[in-house]
Amino acid sequence: MVNLGLFSEIKPLASVNVRFRIPYYTQWGQSLVVCGSEPVLGSGNVKKGLLLTPFHEGDALIWGGSLSVPAGFQSEYNYYVVDDERNVLRWEAGNKRKLLLPDGVENGKAVELHDLWQNGSDSLPSKSAFKNVIFRTSSKLAIEKPLGTIKNKLDQEDLVIVQFKICCPNIAEGTSVYVIGSFVELGKWKVNDGLKLNYVGESIWEGDCNGNFSLEYGSNRELIVDISASGPNYIILSDGMMREMPWRGAGVAIPMFSVRSEDDVGVGEFLDLKLVVDWAVDSGFHLLQLLPINDTSVHKMWWDSYPYSSLSVFALHPLYLRLQALSKNMPDDINQEIQTAMKELDGKHVDYEATMTTKLSIAKKLFDLEKDSILNSTSFKKFLSENEEWLKPYAAFCFLRDFFETSDHSQWGTFSQFSKNKLEKLVSEDSFHYDIISFHYYIQYHLHLQLSEAAEYAKEKGVVLKGDLPIGVDRNSVDTWVNPNLFRMNTSTGAPPDYFDKNGQNWGFPTYNWEEMSKDNYAWWRARLSQMANYFTAYRIDHILGFFRIWELPEHATTGLVGKFRPSIPLSQEELEKEGIWDFDRLCKPYILQDFLQEKFGPSWIVLASHFMNEYQKNRYEFKDDCNTEKKIVAKLKSLIEKSLLLESEDKLRRDLFDLLQNVVLIRDPEDATSFYPRFNLEDTSSFKDLDEHSKNVFRRLYYDYYFNRQETLWRQNAMKTLPALLNSSDMLACGEDLGLIPSCVHPVMQELGLIGLRIQRMPSESDLEFGIPSQYGYMTVCAPSCHDCSTLRAWWEEDEDRRRSFFKTMVGSNSLPPKQCVPEIVYFVLRQHVESPSMWAIFPLQDLLALKEAYTARPATEETINDPTNPKHYWRFRVHVTMESLLKDKQLTTAIKELVRGSARSYPGQEEEANLVVISEKQQIKNEEEKEKIRVTNQDPKITSIAVL
Repeated sequence: MVNLGLFSEIKPLASVNVRFRIPYYTQWGQSLVVCGSEPVLGSGNVKKGLLLTPFHEGDALIWGGSLSVPAGFQSEYNYYVVDDERNVLRWEAGNKRKLLLPDGVENGKAVELHDLWQNGSDSLPSKSAFKNVIFRTSSKLAIEKPLGTIKNKLDQEDLVIVQFKICCPNIAEGTSVYVIGSFVELGKWKVNDGLKLNYVGESIWEGDCNGNFSLEYGSNRELIVDISASGPNYIILSDGMMREMPWRGAGVAIPMFSVRSEDDVGVGEFLDLKLVVDWAVDSGFHLLQLLPINDTSVHKMWWDSYPYSSLSVFALHPLYLRLQALSKNMPDDINQEIQTAMKELDGKHVDYEATMTTKLSIAKKLFDLEKDSILNSTSFKKFLSENEEWLKPYAAFCFLRDFFETSDHSQWGTFSQFSKNKLEKLVSEDSFHYDIISFHYYIQYHLHLQLSEAAEYAKEKGVVLKGDLPIGVDRNSVDTWVNPNLFRMNTSTGAPPDYFDKNGQNWGFPTYNWEEMSKDNYAWWRARLSQMANYFTAYRIDHILGFFRIWELPEHATTGLVGKFRPSIPLSQEELEKEGIWDFDRLCKPYILQDFLQEKFGPSWIVLASHFMNEYQKNRYEFKDDCNTEKKIVAKLKSLIEKSLLLESEDKLRRDLFDLLQNVVLIRDPEDATSFYPRFNLEDTSSFKDLDEHSKNVFRRLYYDYYFNRQETLWRQNAMKTLPALLNSSDMLACGEDLGLIPSCVHPVMQELGLIGLRIQRMPSESDLEFGIPSQYGYMTVCAPSCHDCSTLRAWWEEDEDRRRSFFKTMVGSNSLPPKQCVPEIVYFVLRQHVESPSMWAIFPLQDLLALKEAYTARPATEETINDPTNPKHYWRFRVHVTMESLLKDKQLTTAIKELVRGSARSYPGQEEEANLVVISEKQQIKNEEEKEKIRVTNQDPKITSIAVL
């Protein structure tokens, strides 16, 4: 037998009962789990966390659970929604919660945690845009006590200590947070006698009091206290965010290359951002949004003006270099050369090629003069050490690109296959070409210094600098050379037909190999976001739908029409055969009848057919092997027209031949011959129209299922794997460009993850609306009247008479004929709609803001459009026709814009000093009882409390 007496002298460990309690509505088959950093909470493994039990409390569904822990226990934790197998379905946004037991808590006592689910908007205070910029004064507050410390002592058995805990990020120095209520401990509604909370860091305020509480019901904020013997001795009430008017701000959007200043050389430069920031502050804006600023020098010509085709996702673009800042001892001859270049390149538009050539030429002269001192400086060596992982491959790539006169690394012979050993030899300081390599280091070093200076200036001025994360990289880029396994190089990305282009878009980027990327927890993405966070406090995720699914096209396509979604669940051959569909060649091959050829090409159809077609059945044609893809058609057309064998318009012939090539119902998967995808807008094709009624009905049903039903769970799961890797790799505020064909799973996922969506009025996400209604937008959105991918407000108004009339009638509410020109009154009306919307951000292209003043509308509106999405070779060269220095002097314009922002109750820089709706002076009492934030603390007599900020 075991001698139990052996254990009689061992004292049991003191333990504390920790109880979790959170209200949360779930669906059938879902549960809540608490998972934390300590083993008793699963050590980060949700499957081993504490499973909570639901119970009803009035109409609320509460989840609760308890565990015993030793005194002094600490842990981070969060709540997760799981299915019956404990697979994670969703989790809280924001920072990890911190559990710290009260000092001196006695053995056997119970500590109850009253939590609220942290939504996406609750995580905003932890984002650098708010923490380090907008609410930066709050970050200077002195911490008054350690987090979780409880000052009161539990000296009576029937007392309960309640710790109030609230997140209040927008608090200035010299102010305090109080809890007030109707009983003595909370001041009997007298603010100065209430419970003063202490600042504990990270925008959290805490305070505790004790009392003899009993059960009571309540709405709004609610505290239920169990006074029975098994009730808690301590209650830690984490009451979420201070429920004040949601913070709303405004911003301006302008591409870096479009900025004009008195000191630039042909294009906007990073140091010009300081001028734009000053103008933004004067105009009442808290945000400055840019297009991508990474190096795009793939072709070394104007095609590289396309800012979304990155040569490197880490390197900055040499285009934005300020030459005058490269040296403190600028030689007179080089200074004169810069002055001459400033005059010659000060054109109406950006001359991309001339500007790049000039800047690199002058920079090289300065480098040759000062390279020894720069390359041996402590600052440069630190920069090289911190960035060598991407900087060395980038410099080597640029050297090889210029040496082989192509960025197509498949043409680089032995260097086509990247390896660390080859790289180290290429960038060795002993190599004969090290000057070329180190010149690329030198350029990136100075770009880093200049952008860092501008970024720090923006922070000091309270302006969020917002960057742009392109969805793709150029197939001939540093990233595809170094990490080819991360990309599907035989494919191309794009977008299905939408508002921008009825033929879809083909961006030419390879699609991502997400399976491969997941093996190292998306390290490439995490490094990319960490690099952006060096300069930006917010960013726009270009085409966020690509993280749910991407529109994938074969590499040989030039348009974006005949593609499929990746990932997606295809139509299987077995599934189709069960529906009575058998003739797959008929459905997958271009359906070309002689009648079609005669209709499209008229009398010359025979000539066209002889060059491009074979007649494989009577009056049935197919494309010849040398022209059976879009790229082959383009090449053959060009050759025939150069030889004068075809006299018709090349553009029209190309469109007509593409129509024939795309005349299919199904697309066969090139990697699985038994899988098929319905062609987008298949009912528009004559191939579909010639089918029998049974087949038509089958394909209508399967088409709808493929595009709008069967993929939703798969796409949600994909996004929940990929997007958190981005969001968790930096503390930047993330916004997602969610325009186009939006799956129903997208917005719920964005809401869960705290991602801010985009709303463009003339591209509403609601199918039953012609124009979005800004007053009905959700808070977690950015609203804008236009963006870089569409015409400006003024250009749209003047180019589309039908929609102009419709807008005037439905949105302005007038049956009169609208003015043909977008006069300042119209601009003001549209801008006011947006600035008064509930959206967190109202961001306006600079062109739309300048249209408020007639003096800035002399330029043809069509010249102000930044991009034409229908043209894959669009020249991105728009420049504002007025310098930022001149705009800063135009107080009439900045005052008008600031008054517009001020009248909308949006926050603006300097507002905190003028007035604040939340913070009032320390000597002032709350005058309006209805404005108080209600918290119910239970007792036999109702004792309603408020949180007041003084």
